[in-house]
Amino acid sequence: MVASFFDSLPPGQVATATALHQAVLGSASGIDQAVRWGSLMFLVRGNQMVTLVLHKGQAHLQYFHGAQLSERFPQLEGAGRGMRILKFRYSQPVDTELVMRITASAVALQVSA
Repeated sequence: MVASFFDSLPPGQVATATALHQAVLGSASGIDQAVRWGSLMFLVRGNQMVTLVLHKGQAHLQYFHGAQLSERFPQLEGAGRGMRILKFRYSQPVDTELVMRITASAVALQVSA
């Protein structure tokens, strides 16, 4: 199912989506993945942690409990009680180290909850 997600992407989105996918999975062990609502979702212990959402001009990593991480990672955008977003333009390189640090912190939040 995950392979079909990548097979369905326009060519201009594949490199960014693949880099983000690898960075999220490489950040910690115990991360599961599923395709839901047309997006790639990453789960820890069956709970939603982050979703890779692809838009026309950019890709988003949407961290479900990102508000708890936003003080340590000001790159996360958004307001409200929960979700925060990390945005990547397809024409620019992915900061994989940043993605891995934020995702590892998000995993730690899920495990400690």
